[in-house]
Formats: sequence, structure tokens, C-alpha cells
Amino acid sequence: MAASAEEYFSIGMAYFNLGKFDEAERWLNRARQADRTMVASTYNLGRLAYELKRYEEAASRFEDILKRDPYNILALEAAAFSRIRTGDMETADRHYSALLNLIPESADSGYNHALVLYAMARYSEAEAALKRYPYSLLENNEAMLLYARSQKAQRKIEAIDSYASLLKITPDPKARYEYAQTLEYHTIYARAAEEYRKAHSDTPAANKDPDRSEIRFALSRVLLTADSSGNEGITELQSAVHEGFDNVDLIEELLSINNISAENSASIRNIINSVLRPAEPEQEQDAAS
Repeated sequence: MAASAEEYFSIGMAYFNLGKFDEAERWLNRARQADRTMVASTYNLGRLAYELKRYEEAASRFEDILKRDPYNILALEAAAFSRIRTGDMETADRHYSALLNLIPESADSGYNHALVLYAMARYSEAEAALKRYPYSLLENNEAMLLYARSQKAQRKIEAIDSYASLLKITPDPKARYEYAQTLEYHTIYARAAEEYRKAHSDTPAANKDPDRSEIRFALSRVLLTADSSGNEGITELQSAVHEGFDNVDLIEELLSINNISAENSASIRNIINSVLRPAEPEQEQDAAS
């Protein structure tokens, strides 16, 4: 007697749970062929494809279920997450919107939806999505950081308090760097300089996002902005270059700081020349050839 779809499905799931995905896929496909309406087989084939990083296939499997059952919460959640992986944020947004209409109390889905909205540069909507879950914001550091970033992207002064609240819980140097940027934007220069110093001190030497020279350059900028004739900003700029900062365009922008002294302008030009000098012999060689 031929095995039933349920038996094929059970064998497939046994292999799935053992991590034997090739065998699992073979048996789950048999289950699906034996009973085309067997949603569980399609769903778990989608899970399997996701585990194998075949995200487009995974999303298609879950969306096949949604064509027949648009209110299937598990399929909506899985389809939305798979679409994040494929980079199709517009479809992920639609899936999360449908999902949250069914389960508006789901803070996890609300956070994931906010991630999608932020990735689409819909910052005010991302902030609003997170604001619906105030208790989650207090308990989830990643949600708190996304909330602060959404406010920062809108240039809201409220981002200052959001970053400060987060940093009381976790001393994340990248979050502190963003906090300092927010303070600087809102012309709170003394506090910005203090936070840039802390971020520089707390950031590992091997870090790249941001690296220590980038943070030190930001510190030099805020110091020169706050005191355009003082020496401290130039000293920090020299240290930033020594640590590897070589973005000449950003250094040149310092020359446009209001009321910058002639002495500091000259120092900045000297630093620019020192950054450019290593490229000059190569340029001369190219010209000679």
C-alpha cells in the first residue's frame, strides 16, 4: 500500500530536525505531490529553503500559501522575513502591514516592520511603529537604538534623550558616537565633545564602523566649531590624521567654519598637504610617462 502524504511529511520533518536537508526536501516534496493542499509541506519546504539561504525560493513558498490563505499568520511572518533577506522591502512592508492587522499586539513583528520602514527611509513611520510598543522599547536595546536612529534621521531633538536612555543601559560605542553627532547637530558642543571622547576611548582599535580616526576627526570638528581660534581642535585633527583619517574633502570643509582664525586655516591647509603628499610622487611619475 502506498504511503500517505502524512507519512511522507513525518519522514521529511524527521530529516529536517536532524539537519539532513537534502533528504528532508525529497520527502516533503513527496508529501506535497501526494496532497497538493497540504499547507504544512509547503510551509516546511519554505523553512528548509530559508535554512539553505535560498531566500527567493523560501519567500515564494510562503507566498504560495498566502494565495490560498491570506490570513495565515505563520506564512505571513515567514514571507515578510524572507523578503527582508531578498532585499524586497516593499513586499516585506506589505506582509508586515497585513500581519500586524491580524496581531497588532506582536512587538517582535512591530520591531521588524520598523526595521523595514527605516531601511526604506520612512523614518517617521518607523518611529511611530516602535512607539506602539512602549514596554518593548524599555526592554529591548535594539528597539531603543532603532527608535533613537529614527528620530536622529528626522533631526529631532528628542533623539538626544532616546540615546541617553539607551546609553544608561548599554555603553555601546557606536551608539555613543551617534549620540555625539546628535548633540553636535543641535549645537550642544561641550557635551558632544565629551561623548566623542568617550566613544573614541571605548571603540576598539580594530573597529571599522566607525573607526577611531573618524571619531577623533568629529571631535576636532566640534572643537573648532565651538572655538574657531583655539588650538585644541587642530591638535585633535593632527591626531586623527596620525590615526589614519585621510578624507581630504571633509578636512577641507573645516575651512568653512564660521570665524575660523587665519592661523587655524593655515594649519588645516598644512594638514591637507601632508595628507596629499604621499600621492604626489605617483602623480609626477604618471605625468612623466
